[in-house]
Amino acid sequence: MQQNFMQNELIVQQNLSKHDMKKFIRLIWSTNLSKSLLIFGLLGSILTTMTQLMIPLVTQRFIDGVELDFFTPWMIAGIVGVFILQVLLDAMSNYILHKVGHQVIAGLRTFLWNKVTRLPVRFFDQYASGEIVSRITNDTIIVQNLITAFFPQFVTGIVTVIGVFFILIFMDWQMTLVMLIAIPLATFVIKPLGNKIASISKEMQDETAVFSGRIQQTISEARLMKSSTAESYEKEKGKKGVNRLYKIGLKEARYMAFIAPLMYTMMMGIIVVVIGYGGYRVAQGVMTTGSLVAFLLYLFQVIFPAVTFMNFFMQIQKAAGATNRIISILDEPEEPNDIGEEVNITDLPLHFKDVSFAYNKNNPILKQITFSTAPGEKIAFAGPSGGGKTTLFALVERFYEPKSGEIAVGDTPIQSISIQSWRSQIGYVSQENAMMSGTIRENLCYGLPEEKDVSDEELWKVAEMAYARGFIESFPDGLDEMIGERGIKLSGGQRQRINIARAFLRDPKILMMDEATASLDSQSERIVSQALNKLMEGRTTFVIAHRLSTIIDANKILFIEDGEITGMGTHEELLADHPLYALFAKQQLN
Repeated sequence: MQQNFMQNELIVQQNLSKHDMKKFIRLIWSTNLSKSLLIFGLLGSILTTMTQLMIPLVTQRFIDGVELDFFTPWMIAGIVGVFILQVLLDAMSNYILHKVGHQVIAGLRTFLWNKVTRLPVRFFDQYASGEIVSRITNDTIIVQNLITAFFPQFVTGIVTVIGVFFILIFMDWQMTLVMLIAIPLATFVIKPLGNKIASISKEMQDETAVFSGRIQQTISEARLMKSSTAESYEKEKGKKGVNRLYKIGLKEARYMAFIAPLMYTMMMGIIVVVIGYGGYRVAQGVMTTGSLVAFLLYLFQVIFPAVTFMNFFMQIQKAAGATNRIISILDEPEEPNDIGEEVNITDLPLHFKDVSFAYNKNNPILKQITFSTAPGEKIAFAGPSGGGKTTLFALVERFYEPKSGEIAVGDTPIQSISIQSWRSQIGYVSQENAMMSGTIRENLCYGLPEEKDVSDEELWKVAEMAYARGFIESFPDGLDEMIGERGIKLSGGQRQRINIARAFLRDPKILMMDEATASLDSQSERIVSQALNKLMEGRTTFVIAHRLSTIIDANKILFIEDGEITGMGTHEELLADHPLYALFAKQQLN
């Protein structure tokens, strides 16, 4: 997992030098971004900046005592009005730009969430859930900050610098040249440090994503940690992650600690030079005191954009890294949910024809699997653990595609059927008792089309068929009882019966059961088995079971070893012809 993550980050780092800005702008422009609001907000910021540029000139008039009659009560009221207008414009533009930023972040998160829900299972096999969550939350926040805070400051900073430059040239071009000499020097010194900080910030993002993934995994398996008395191990693992983040943070702090006094010293040097040279020109009578004060005020207005530019370029490099990671998810190939035909598979046989599969080239899992099922048959899969039984189920569900061979229903390859149509006709009951956080009602209806309005009467009916009605009625809120994360408030047998009730509600044509009673006690197993027998009536059923007692009545049993079918037949036929199956039966059935 960690190796895959680091390989992905290496690709990201290689791509950072290639069209990052173009990728970033294309991604932002593709979101639900209001172009008119963005332009309006930027215009407000520009007008605010232009108003601020007038303040030093007014100060110059005050100091020099020029045209005192100019400052009439009406003129003073006008100046105050301009200040109030500036505050209102600034507040309005800030709100609009933040609104645009939130639009972008909502659009990005919608894109990412829609994408993640459509990605194939193999994607989730490669990346930890915490890392994916970090991309949807942390990386998009970086982009949001760039748009709502740094980008407006960058635009207004440019306006300020250009405006101040022309005003200063008009006021005193010689003083302006003295000030401008320091700008290339500051850029030469600060830029390498800024690039280094941006690189460290990207390192911090990556380590944060890994750390988030580990925390999420530990919290989700808290009971495993407690039952395994692994608190000390998790404590040390967490401590190592915190220390890695701490060391990266210190590395960033060292550069930031150096940049701040360096910039302060450089700016103070510029101010001292300007004041000294300006004082000399005032003494010579070439420049007035008011002009010098105005010049210094303009200089202060330029200092802030200079800091803003550095922050902006550091932030845009961080955003470029985040953008590449976001795009890497958006570029992942999706499951073709809407591609293919709608096919009703009722009463159609299922055929496996020389199907082979491997997660990687050097480790084949299934080899030349061939068998057929008649409608309504119960087909069981037995054999040693790791033989490929669960992978075979994954191929039927189309979580993966065969490397060779074909799976067909009737005469139609299942690859030509839309995934939505195919999976909607399959019911899957696993030993994991998968549940979503929420109510019993939400879990029963999970995955059903939104337009399908399921009545309470239907829900109670399927609950009764799954022998779940009794315990559901015992809860204070009945169907609306909250069951906690992953259904933790329910017992294993209760969770399994709700899963079976959900399958009844879907009315599947093909039913798949993967060790559906393996983790239950004998009483729960008996009740769940009764519910499963009801569910299997009239449906083509695939069953994986290590306990042969649950499959001896199957129409056909396939014995799978090392990815190959080594025996096929009824219980009696395999008992007579297959030595390993006979050994299993002898050990389990006496």
